[in-house]
Amino acid sequence: MLTPALFIGHGSPMYAIEPNQYTHAWTKLGQSIAQPKAILMISAHWYTRGIWLTAMQHPKTIHDFSGFPEELSAIQYPAQGSPELAERVRNLIQPDFANVTLEEAEWGLDHGSWSILKYLYPKANIPVIQMSIDATLKNEDHWKLGQLLQSLREENVLIISSGNVVHNLRLLSRNSLSPPPWATAYEEFFRYHVMTNDFKPLIHWENSSPYASYAIPTPEHYLPAIYTLGLKHENESASVITEGIEMSSISMLSFGFGLPPTR
Repeated sequence: MLTPALFIGHGSPMYAIEPNQYTHAWTKLGQSIAQPKAILMISAHWYTRGIWLTAMQHPKTIHDFSGFPEELSAIQYPAQGSPELAERVRNLIQPDFANVTLEEAEWGLDHGSWSILKYLYPKANIPVIQMSIDATLKNEDHWKLGQLLQSLREENVLIISSGNVVHNLRLLSRNSLSPPPWATAYEEFFRYHVMTNDFKPLIHWENSSPYASYAIPTPEHYLPAIYTLGLKHENESASVITEGIEMSSISMLSFGFGLPPTR
């Protein structure tokens, strides 16, 4: 039995204190799948040179934002870490990617992780580690990393990538009543190719759609989805968890592989 692999469109940090249709779906998702023995998070908000893995026993809750209410900065997600899982991940990927570092002090769980996990697993009773996104890698390298991590799904490790497939803060608008056509079009483009198992246009996104430059002005929020594509096992199909454009330029598309059928 394979543990699911997930990509979650995490949206605004404010969702951590303002429940909505997306956070309700995350709560339901956490209740619908068997509890994993550990969680590996791949967050858009840890963008580094080289690959880093949190390897401390007690990862701190990182509030990597400013200008938000104190209530948000007071949130703690006190999950245990797992140095053993960090070492296991390093062993899986290091034959192909040599620049892998176990980080034991400076990082922890950023809001791309805990703002989701507080809904999926509110008791914080499952060990969590986080892996960074290496900004120096090529597109297909991120997909290959997902492939190298596939065996963890057979070991009851839940792998969750967190970002947004459309993420353009320069074009964000809180007053728009309907999303612009380019944002909806790119979300639909991504969804179509995920559901039809045609990943090449998504891995090499730069020239695959006329809307890509609007949807992905910088790659850090998009790349986590590529890891989830690489985690797909043969004969699996994708399931859409949530979708929709928020604030004109943020896609809340979330999807997964190996999810139980919806009722």
